[in-house]
Amino acid sequence: MIRTLVAAFLLCLAPAASAQPPTARAAGPTQVYDYRLVASYPHDPQAFTQGLFYLDGQLFESTGQVGRSTIRRVRIEDGRVLQSAAIPAGQFGEGIVNWGDEILSLTWIGGTGHRWDRATFARRGEWRYSGEGWGLTQNGADIIMSDGTAQLRFLDPATLTERRRIDVTHDGRPVNFLNELEWIGGAIFANVWRSGFIVRIDPADGRVTGIVDLRPLAAEHAGDTDQVLNGIAYDAAGDRLFVTGKNWPRLYEIDLVPRPAAR
Repeated sequence: MIRTLVAAFLLCLAPAASAQPPTARAAGPTQVYDYRLVASYPHDPQAFTQGLFYLDGQLFESTGQVGRSTIRRVRIEDGRVLQSAAIPAGQFGEGIVNWGDEILSLTWIGGTGHRWDRATFARRGEWRYSGEGWGLTQNGADIIMSDGTAQLRFLDPATLTERRRIDVTHDGRPVNFLNELEWIGGAIFANVWRSGFIVRIDPADGRVTGIVDLRPLAAEHAGDTDQVLNGIAYDAAGDRLFVTGKNWPRLYEIDLVPRPAAR
């Protein structure tokens, strides 16, 4: 039932969001999605996936862990890494996003981001931010950043200074642990860390308008507590949605299937 699903979603978040399950009335406006598997592709099982985006027929990925963090260009069909650059020593790589001829990347702690030449992967410089860095996406006007909380930051692409923030909520409750991000059809899609869920967020007010239930897919890779769902990429021209996780051996192309409301 929709109510049971949304209750499970809220219980996986923060203590503040798990005190009581939502009511049937509150759950009604939130569209829940299941998924249909379209295709499955090889993915590097050593890639601790932190960020993912699709551009010009290829996949761009960032990986984490100190001493193993990279940005990569990957061929979808066979998972081959075509190009790679290491994040500076001692840093834990996080999300990435394209802007113009650059790739912007985050690191987890320390408040350091990097600018990379998208063609050569040469590092062009650094930028700074407060708090932690988790995920990145963009909407054509703003860089959008998550930091592990229930807030999303909107940054000026030229200066990377903060323009505004939104609080992400469902039924008035904060949705914490927002991680990897993707802009799809005018909305922000976000992995919710260690939950098996992706949420669709209204960028105007932060309301969660959809919940994608990928728990069955995540359960196939549940052998390690860190081997969680994390990675969303969208091919706008082909209307293709890709998802993967940390150290998953497969990348999945999926369609979202609206779950009928309970009667």
